[in-house]
Amino acid sequence: MPIPQTYSALEQQRERRDRRWLVGLSLLLIIICVFSLSAGENWLWPDQWLSSEARLFVWQLRLPRAIAVILVGAGLAVAGAVMQSLFENPLAEPGLLGVANGAGVALVFCVMLSHGILPVWMMSLAAIAGALIVTFFLLAISRKRLLTNARMLLVGVAIGIVCSALMTWAIYFSSNLDLRQLMYWMMGGFGGVDWNQVWLGLLILPVLLWLVFQGNVLNLLSLGIVQAQQLGISLTTWRYVLVLAVGWIVGLSVALSGVIGFIGLVIPHILRLAGITDQRRLLPACALGGACVLLLADVVSRIGLYAAELPVGVVTATLGAPVFIWLLIRVGQIR
Repeated sequence: MPIPQTYSALEQQRERRDRRWLVGLSLLLIIICVFSLSAGENWLWPDQWLSSEARLFVWQLRLPRAIAVILVGAGLAVAGAVMQSLFENPLAEPGLLGVANGAGVALVFCVMLSHGILPVWMMSLAAIAGALIVTFFLLAISRKRLLTNARMLLVGVAIGIVCSALMTWAIYFSSNLDLRQLMYWMMGGFGGVDWNQVWLGLLILPVLLWLVFQGNVLNLLSLGIVQAQQLGISLTTWRYVLVLAVGWIVGLSVALSGVIGFIGLVIPHILRLAGITDQRRLLPACALGGACVLLLADVVSRIGLYAAELPVGVVTATLGAPVFIWLLIRVGQIR
């Protein structure tokens, strides 16, 4: 009896600590959101939000952008955590494994072949299809154990490089102005987001909420094939469903904001290092943490330079690359 009681006490203590993290991240997100709505070339603090000037800058320009940033940041972080669990690789994430670039190249070729006349929803479907193709390919390699985790990581990096090269060639040789404008957008940014584009982000929301509540399933999948099957979990079905969910989120994120890296890699690891290891609480923590970090990066991109805006993807890469190098050294995946 002493052992179960001790284990139960430790589990309750860990659960209380995880909940404190969730509450803290929620409060941090609210604070950063208020700062994001206030920051810009014209600073407008909350006591000025009812002014005539705020109707344009806060409610028409900054609020839809903040909503899009929160949804994309939360989606990418949760997608990264799910991919790390599915591929059993701590370095898996949409940008690093080429999933985001797969969505990007599908979108670029869709614009190029249609001469920019296709509606936004069809281009979004193309981005989702590109993300799914790359994800299913990597999942097939992972399931057949054709490559080690380190080699599969390198395959994903190579896929991302090839996709980036294809996008660059397509844009370089294109005379289509819309396609050339995609070059800046593909660096990752929310500069053109307004209320007319927010619906793309809202399409992320139901799948994101569903993924956040699948922590118990991911916990069971991590036990292994035999144990999961004994508990009534179909590995094949759940893997494909989770891959579809990840592809949906990544494809819509790329269609809305371009390729933004490192959010799906860094956020889950930081939270795990903080002690949140149970997927039931890790996934909602990733959603809140990803939203906080990307929203803060978006503020930096807007106010970092005078009369100019940095691509958000450049900001996240600059901040995330040193963390990524540290993670590589820590986990020792590449030898």
